[in-house]
Amino acid sequence: MISSGTSKGRVGEQLASKYLMCAGFKIIEKNFRSSFGELDIIAIKCGIIYFCEVKTRWGLRYGYPEESVNVKKLNKIRKTIDYYFYKNKITDQKIKIIVISQLIQNKKLIYQKMIGLN
Repeated sequence: MISSGTSKGRVGEQLASKYLMCAGFKIIEKNFRSSFGELDIIAIKCGIIYFCEVKTRWGLRYGYPEESVNVKKLNKIRKTIDYYFYKNKITDQKIKIIVISQLIQNKKLIYQKMIGLN
């Protein structure tokens, strides 16, 4: 059961973090911001850095959460990743961009899926 006292965005990121950790990922940063956008979760597994966009919806009125990640959003994510690499002096690193898509209804998580974008 999901508490109603926590913001929807925070609930989605908490559920996504738990999902990733249970799948063997190590969370290295959350909510990295730049002028280009935000990276919700940055995690690592098997030497690959995963940049995770968390999309959580509380109903299907507007479709499944992952459907909201369009080309424009993906370009913002890529620019923010470039800035993250620049700021942290990271070069030649294998990466993956993923969406953690989640659907909550009646305060229960009923759908959670990890989708690779690259």
